[in-house]
Amino acid sequence: MRNLNSQKVPVPTLERLATYLTALAEMSDRSVQTISSSDIEMLTGINAAQFRKDLSYFGEFGRPGIGYDVEELRSRLAKILKVSRTQPVLLVGAGNLGSALVGYPGLRAQNFHIVAVFDNNYNKIGRRLWDLEIRDVADMAAANRELQARIGIIAVPSNAAQEVAGRLVEAGVRAILNFAPAPLKVPADVVVRNVDFVQELAVLAFHLSEEEEADPELVRGIL
Repeated sequence: MRNLNSQKVPVPTLERLATYLTALAEMSDRSVQTISSSDIEMLTGINAAQFRKDLSYFGEFGRPGIGYDVEELRSRLAKILKVSRTQPVLLVGAGNLGSALVGYPGLRAQNFHIVAVFDNNYNKIGRRLWDLEIRDVADMAAANRELQARIGIIAVPSNAAQEVAGRLVEAGVRAILNFAPAPLKVPADVVVRNVDFVQELAVLAFHLSEEEEADPELVRGIL
C-alpha cells in the first residue's frame, strides 16, 4: 500500500483541508463573503497559524488586511482535494452501515456520489437500497467499466474484507475506505483509509476520568 506520509503534503494537512472546506461551505450558505484565519480558528478549533501553514503547501491565498474570499478559497480547496466535480463511489455491503451511508446526505453535499451498491447475499440482490438496486458483487468489474468509479467503500464483515478489496482493485478502484476491522493487502498504487468504530470508542473509554472509573454511581447520576 502506498504510504501517504511519503508525499510532500502530510496526511493530517489533507484531513484539515477537508475540515476547512466544510466550514467554508457553511459560511457560503450564510452568504459570508470574506473570512480571516482567526475566523477559521473559531469555526474549526484549528489554530490560525496552522491554517496558514496548511495553505502554504499549495501557494498563495488571501490578501493582507482583507482576508480570504470565501468562494474563491472554497473553490481552490475543492480542486486540491479533487471534489470540485462529482466523485463516483462504489459501496460493497448492503447491511445497516451500507444503508446509512447510501442515505447520508453529507456525501452528496461534498460531491461524493455512491453510484452502485454490491452484496453477495442473494436475498438482497435485486432489492432496492434507497434509490439504488443492490447488485451481485460478482458483477462489479463489468459494472464499473461503465460507472468509472475510482473510490470504493468496504462495509462488510472482517472475514470478507480482503476478498472485497481484491474485487474493488480488479474493478479499477484506486482508493478504498475500509470500515471492516481487518488489515488489507493491496497493490502499491492503491490507497486505503481504515475506519474502526470500536477502536475509536476504546480510545475514548481510555480517556474517561479516573473518578468515573472509581465511582460507577457518579456515571449513573449523570445519566
